[in-house]
Amino acid sequence: MTLEEVVGCDITDEKMDTVSQALEELLVAAQRQDCLTVGVYESAKLMNVDPDSVVLCVLATDEEDEDDIALQIHFTLLQAFCCENDINILRVSGLRRLAQVLDEPSTVENNNNEPKDFHCILVSQNPQCQPLKCPALKEVGNYCDESRCKNQWVPYLSLQER
Repeated sequence: MTLEEVVGCDITDEKMDTVSQALEELLVAAQRQDCLTVGVYESAKLMNVDPDSVVLCVLATDEEDEDDIALQIHFTLLQAFCCENDINILRVSGLRRLAQVLDEPSTVENNNNEPKDFHCILVSQNPQCQPLKCPALKEVGNYCDESRCKNQWVPYLSLQER
């Protein structure tokens, strides 16, 4: 490995950590402003009705989801729709971390209610409240733009447990 490769890897790892943290901050801010849609079907409904309000689509899986053909088909369709409508997309791993960030109680604490489907999360601009303006949105958007410039149309992030 050359010096450039080592330094380049460190910058990439640092950038990934920064973007992961920004994504978490963005999701919390969007949740507080009621600008978050959680769930594959709920997300598809919103994008069908008002695609212009969506600013980010987060598609999350873990290793056990890789063999779920139906979920992968949904992801393919959602990605195509997002690309067609200029919506930023991120693929992430770490469903448990997403649940922690969004304060989802465990299924035992949830009184056997159905847990939320964190496989697809949309961040949207809610016209009834102030536009979602936070540095985290810009950071995540820049990361998506940079990835597209490198021909990586669906960038990937790994959310780490904390």
